[in-house]
Amino acid sequence: MNTETSERILTEERGPILIVTINRPEARNAFDDESSHAMSAALDVLDGKDELFVGIITGAGGNFSAGADLKAAARGERRERPHRGGFGIMKRPPRKPVIAAVEGYAVGGGMEMCLACDLIVAARDAKFGLPEVRHNVVAIGGGLFRLPQRIPYHIAMEFALSGAFKDAEFMERYGFVNRIAEPGQALDAALELANSLLVNGPTALAASKEIIWQSANWDDDEGWEKQMPIAQKALDAEDRREGLKAFAEKRKPVWKGR
Repeated sequence: MNTETSERILTEERGPILIVTINRPEARNAFDDESSHAMSAALDVLDGKDELFVGIITGAGGNFSAGADLKAAARGERRERPHRGGFGIMKRPPRKPVIAAVEGYAVGGGMEMCLACDLIVAARDAKFGLPEVRHNVVAIGGGLFRLPQRIPYHIAMEFALSGAFKDAEFMERYGFVNRIAEPGQALDAALELANSLLVNGPTALAASKEIIWQSANWDDDEGWEKQMPIAQKALDAEDRREGLKAFAEKRKPVWKGR
């Protein structure tokens, strides 16, 4: 089923997977204010529908995103951040797992969007980078504190200080990218990865993602306490009873997302 939250952000429901497409190919999918609010609304759909289990974010026209729309900024366009933060995702990603399917450029805010996702599939010729310093701008979309949590300190520092771009194979080497696809095949590979997750209980997927996401702010003692309210939603869910029943009956479970 195809829907539109805005012409800038397209959504398509393929069973329990929501595909979200950044649709500004003429601007290399750079984000203006309307794009950010539309992305936030699309991710609200993902979180709001029980029947949706996993999201994929991709870009139209051969690029993921070139980051912020600097031409809009130069025109003085007023920017009001949506409740999910910059680009409609950076501060508060969905509680359900999200995969970035990257073709072409994922730079600046585009790379920071990847850092707000949970898994990354990239075409072999994709390019990643934080070029903000080249314009005497600071990457404030989470890149400067999330990137050194994901890759070694010195590699993260090189990104931040040089503004240089790196390819998908370099990023896979340091654990930033989960899967490499041939050019033009990133979305198909992301769908394959998403489908591999669907054998698992959707409420447990969401709870597991949320605990890992929140744990960056916890010390070990806090983790034991703070994980339980999140996990309990899955442990009390109808899907848990279905999972146990299906195991006992030696059949595949039928998940409902609740």
